[in-house]
Amino acid sequence: MRSLRTGLSLTSLVTSLVAGCALLLAAPAAQAADTPLRDLGAAKGKVVGTAVTGSKLTGTYGDLAGAQFSSLTPGNAMKWGSVEPTQGSFNWTEADQIVAFAQAHNQQVRGHTLVWHSQNPSWLTNGSWTSAQLSTLLQNHISTEVGRYKGKLAAWDVVNEPFNEDGTYRSTLWYNGLGADYIANALTWARAADPAAKLYINDYNVEGVNAKSTALYNLVKSLKDRGVPIDGVGLQAHLILGQVPATFQQNIQRFADLGVDVAITELDIRMTLPSDSAKLAQQKADYKAVTAACVAVARCVNLTVWGFTDSDSWVESTFPGQGAATPYDANYAPKPAYYGIAEALGGTSTPPPTGACTASYSVGSQWNTGFTGNVTISCSGASLSSWKVTWTYGAGQQITQAWNAGCTQSGAAVSCVNASYNGTVPDGGSVSFGFNASWSGSNPVPTVTLG
Repeated sequence: MRSLRTGLSLTSLVTSLVAGCALLLAAPAAQAADTPLRDLGAAKGKVVGTAVTGSKLTGTYGDLAGAQFSSLTPGNAMKWGSVEPTQGSFNWTEADQIVAFAQAHNQQVRGHTLVWHSQNPSWLTNGSWTSAQLSTLLQNHISTEVGRYKGKLAAWDVVNEPFNEDGTYRSTLWYNGLGADYIANALTWARAADPAAKLYINDYNVEGVNAKSTALYNLVKSLKDRGVPIDGVGLQAHLILGQVPATFQQNIQRFADLGVDVAITELDIRMTLPSDSAKLAQQKADYKAVTAACVAVARCVNLTVWGFTDSDSWVESTFPGQGAATPYDANYAPKPAYYGIAEALGGTSTPPPTGACTASYSVGSQWNTGFTGNVTISCSGASLSSWKVTWTYGAGQQITQAWNAGCTQSGAAVSCVNASYNGTVPDGGSVSFGFNASWSGSNPVPTVTLG
């Protein structure tokens, strides 16, 4: 549904005092040896997916996206404004990249989205179209995009967000110009372009039984009665902490009883920032409840989170003061929410032990104006897929050069993150990085800070 954005948070922290120097290691991606979510889901007959940003599918982000999930949804790359920003001029670069990544990692792709009131190109929204012209534009768009990926995508969110909260049709370019049958036509055109892809109508605030979900229910029933191709409904599930609808499973079941599949398509559960242990525990319970509701209904076939890491979430930019909505924090550490999903899928996941990864700081050599430092990160009982180390200098020391890490310094605060090639620290292994720094007069022990 929404755009993805970048944020920042910090995760489990391990302090180590070595060689007389206080150092803080942020262990951002300590992973217990757990069964990946995609495998837990497969054992329950469920596809577990995530929305992704194509440009980020490298490094730790790419590793986790490929290992943990069996389905990918392009966050923005397949929306009309992305693929045809200028009429007749197409840009498939990011969409193709995501499809290729999914093929390489034995994943499905969920196309998102063909017909929506938002993120359309300005040439379309600002144009003056007759109904016939608008119908032709829509049919050509669906035929072109679905046809391009024929045989490569498992499903399409064909129509996105057609209803108001009271169950009436949303006033949009499509409804105003073509009437309610734009939905039936879009589904029919999509089926013609790729007969094998599953076709969905997708909406938000339809997770529980209410006026909006009942309107969606009645529409799907009507479409099926008319013989219009409709294979499933998507419940977006952009939820608020502690507010999982009590009728979630009942609602999934009533759609399933119509003879269609149900997908939870855009799951995130936002909270008022900052997060704390109580909020994270509630979030875990909420993720577990949503997943359990899907597990309980055979025709709930897909559970997709809308970005798996807080650094790739749309929430903070859209809901000021709220965030921390995904199963992984911004440093790729699994949050309690991750384990809530895993447990509902029958997993026995446990967080990595505290203190399993540590960092040691040492001064290799020192002269009257500078010194060479070294940091070694070691793990025993857990592993890292990325890392970040921070400390605060106490006497004006200034890093001038670093190797095997990306180091930045703001005032006295230093932050170093792994390079692209050394983020992984296996259980029982270690990695090191070094730096040159200047000093004058004294070179005291740095002060531990939360960086």
